[in-house]
Amino acid sequence: MPIKNKFAAEVVAIALLALGMVLPATAASVDLSNPAFAQTAGPTSIPIGHSEFCKTRRSECGAYKKVVEVEELSESRWRKLVAINDRFNRDIVPVSDKDLYQVDELWTYPDGYGDCEDIALAKRRALIADGWDASALLMAVVRQENGEGHAVLMVRTDRGDLVLDNQDGMVKLWADTPYKFLKRQSQADAGQWVDILDTRVLTVAQR
Repeated sequence: MPIKNKFAAEVVAIALLALGMVLPATAASVDLSNPAFAQTAGPTSIPIGHSEFCKTRRSECGAYKKVVEVEELSESRWRKLVAINDRFNRDIVPVSDKDLYQVDELWTYPDGYGDCEDIALAKRRALIADGWDASALLMAVVRQENGEGHAVLMVRTDRGDLVLDNQDGMVKLWADTPYKFLKRQSQADAGQWVDILDTRVLTVAQR
């Protein structure tokens, strides 16, 4: 069953405006060491699903000629971000790869049905089409509270790393999610991944 967004995009946008989250800022003034940004280490293993995805879509997985460290989060862009997140959470029915394709792992663009990484890929593609820079739109792998793996889209903005998640209708800062962040795409090369240094203390439920 699709997860419904409990909050209208307008309500969430107004709430963030009240917090001053979308006040004007420039990339040059952004302190990337701030806890609002997930810190990373060196290169790490590439998820097998994304590695296979890149073999068939090489144009989407190469090094970037120019890296945009953060995207400016204006009020209009925030509304667009929330709208795209809400649209794919509403329109794509969550189905496991095992049930849909009879394989354990397959990263692809969904056609009405898909699992977490498929939905995240669709959001990423829609944001790129809307003018967001691909180097600021990063697939990320996390561990859920129950210990299971999950994939989300991390958007690097001048107000922090925001997470678009098919399991939560709210767009949140990465540190405000209940996940343990493990790794994400490199900002320099869409086909490479880096470790995330997530030192937050989280209580993970035992299986």
